[in-house]
Amino acid sequence: MTKFVTASEAIKMIRDGVSVGVTGFAGAAHAEVLTSKLEENFLNEGHPQNLTLIYSAGIGDGQSKGTGHFGHEGLVRRVIGGHWNLAPKLVKLAVENKIEAYNFPQGTLAQLVRDIAAGKPGTISKVGLKTFVDPRVQGGKLNSKTQEDLVEVINVAGEEMLFYKGLAIDVAIIRATSADEKGNLSMEKEAVMVETLSMAQAAKNSGGIVIAQVERVVSSGSIDPKLVKVPGILVDAIVVVSPEVQWQTFVEPYNPAFSGEVRVPLASLKPLPLDERKIIARRAALELIPNAVVNLGIGMPEGVAVVANEEDFADQMTLTVEAGGVGGIPAGGINFGASTNVEALLDQPYQFDFYDGGGLDLAFLGLAQMDERGNINVSKFGPKIAGCGGFINITQNAKKVVFCGTFTAGGLKTSISGGMLKIEQEGKVKKLVKEVEQITFSGEYAQSTRQPVLYITERAVFELTPQGITLTEIAPGINLEKDVLAQMDFKPRVSQSLRVMDLRIFSPEVMNMHQLLAAK
Repeated sequence: MTKFVTASEAIKMIRDGVSVGVTGFAGAAHAEVLTSKLEENFLNEGHPQNLTLIYSAGIGDGQSKGTGHFGHEGLVRRVIGGHWNLAPKLVKLAVENKIEAYNFPQGTLAQLVRDIAAGKPGTISKVGLKTFVDPRVQGGKLNSKTQEDLVEVINVAGEEMLFYKGLAIDVAIIRATSADEKGNLSMEKEAVMVETLSMAQAAKNSGGIVIAQVERVVSSGSIDPKLVKVPGILVDAIVVVSPEVQWQTFVEPYNPAFSGEVRVPLASLKPLPLDERKIIARRAALELIPNAVVNLGIGMPEGVAVVANEEDFADQMTLTVEAGGVGGIPAGGINFGASTNVEALLDQPYQFDFYDGGGLDLAFLGLAQMDERGNINVSKFGPKIAGCGGFINITQNAKKVVFCGTFTAGGLKTSISGGMLKIEQEGKVKKLVKEVEQITFSGEYAQSTRQPVLYITERAVFELTPQGITLTEIAPGINLEKDVLAQMDFKPRVSQSLRVMDLRIFSPEVMNMHQLLAAK
């Protein structure tokens, strides 16, 4: 029988040395009360200790919440995660070589949890080939303490694949909205579904336990069976907390438009000012096609949606989020993962099935660091471990990928006058380097699959061609030698048909992009 217990009683069920799987996406659908209580118990009593922590998406607020509660020496001995940047205390332990630390693709980890539930030895996927996850590169290991190979190259039907090894999940810590008296769980107020069901099944079929945090208890049989996300047969302990402490995200107490319970009128998106971000977003938006299924990365790529709205083209594309959202407008910041007016909420493993199978027409992702082979790094910079998140799944498998970012960083200042771009102050940091610090996107792999790849900056556009990185467009007013080639650590191939970027990009008036794209 499912037991209703206190948070303290639930945490005491977790033995030393076990593997613990937690769910969530940033601050959504995460059992914050339970992980906070686990941290408190360790600090006060020294238990549980020496845990293996497993999670798919980044869970945290960039400070101490989420998986940040595990960031104490002795509490964890090994961490296997898809994204690290939101839990700086865990990053510190990894950088100081105090824990074994792995970073694998977010989607593949979600699928691995599902495969563990099915009793499979692991997950076979092409995702990660030729990137830092490939054991011939780094094997996803983040420091020298991390020695065991958890991923290996295999051959399946004549094709190279990666095999991600499975492991037992002894404890699953999950969250839902409601529990009935038999322990059936529903997630009607949650902004994401993530891999909640898969994590519970994985723990149960590993001979482990499932602990759930909910905000209310209802009578048996009162939850529509179609809304039951986790059946009571999988749940061992339920902790009921106040809605005041079970926020929908770490910054949003409750927004019914995130959970699809209501649809709200969208305030008109304010157009972007005419600066380098809008230049990049406009040029990237020209790659859109009618009725495209799209993934937008956080940060610079978000401008594509703003431009599409300004140009009356937003209704011609469907935005998706790796957390499982289809349709609506993806949220940013710590709300990332949620979507306003979402049309469908899929379990995260199934969203990545769609992504990995080539379901995305276009993906717009950030350009943090790029090299002469067309590789992109967004996951590691010196001692800073960001992690790959869903970046590898998304970029490796989209039908077309567009990387968006400024040419340099650290103090870049530009101006636009008379349709001409001028570099007022060059950034201190070159982003186009000879060799990236870590390969999060492999140009070599993209070449092997003939994937179209563009790299868009405010002053130049590059394309990955069979001949290598090729400069194809340059902004009006920009000097090729001084403003482009001199600011790179490698020499690109310059197209014989090098052209000036569309002049309408640099005008304050709308581009009439709706007509341009409708003609495609």
